[in-house]
Amino acid sequence: MIAWMLEAGPDLVLVITVAAAVLLMLVVVLLVAWLRARSRAASRERDRAAAEQTRVEAEFAAADQRNRLRIIRELHEVAAHSLSVVISQADGARYAAERDPSAAARSAAVIAETTRSTLADLRRIMSLVGEGESRAVAPRLDTTHELFAIMRDQGLVITVEEFGSAFDLKPGAEIAVYRIVQEALANALAFGGRGTEVRVTLTWSGEGLQLRVEDDGIRARAAGEDEPGRVTIAEDMAALTATVTGRGIAEMRARAELYGGILSATTQPAVGFTLSVVFPSLRHHNGVHGVDLRRS
Repeated sequence: MIAWMLEAGPDLVLVITVAAAVLLMLVVVLLVAWLRARSRAASRERDRAAAEQTRVEAEFAAADQRNRLRIIRELHEVAAHSLSVVISQADGARYAAERDPSAAARSAAVIAETTRSTLADLRRIMSLVGEGESRAVAPRLDTTHELFAIMRDQGLVITVEEFGSAFDLKPGAEIAVYRIVQEALANALAFGGRGTEVRVTLTWSGEGLQLRVEDDGIRARAAGEDEPGRVTIAEDMAALTATVTGRGIAEMRARAELYGGILSATTQPAVGFTLSVVFPSLRHHNGVHGVDLRRS
């Protein structure tokens, strides 16, 4: 036995060494896997804590907005009542001016006092509204290049084309067009991801504007697939009649309609989405249909 051990000693040492190395490697692998699992668990816990903090902050913000709106509504009711008093006093003063000048004077005093109080309430309302709004400067259409730069940094490949002679828009109309472009680009990035190609086209006419945003988000999303899906005739037909109800479509349509615009969103199977907004008469539009703000 001893002779056998002496004879097999080198081989036995080699086997023990290899086994020890394998065991050590296994321990290292298990340790790395444990550390990674612990790191993922800690990350998930941080995410849960952040989500909970966000939820709590959102609840507080919502409660604050509800309180603010209740105060605004109450002050609005007071202001509306005060204005009804002013109207009543003004009517009385008009009829009493010829018969009883002193009554007209008393009515004028009541009107002055009531309007001062109403003005104070309106200032309180505007103060509350202002506290609940962002202090950021309202976006303008001529700053879209900054928006394009930001979205390019996020991964979009943006091409911009502009035709016709641009004209100045009312501030509200500028915000509406800017927000529609912003939302369309955000949708393209959210759906297609980095590498999505987007073409933004603005066509100015004498009084109107046509905005068109086309992306290949579907194709970009399927770029990593081994076998991209084939488009059937049924899918082509459905795309022509289906109503796109994606993220933000309702808000974009509401913004467009406020300024007389008509928004349509369509899907091109296996390619992407197209958003088109036609503003027939935007040059003088202030958000009130049929009102022309040109001065004679």
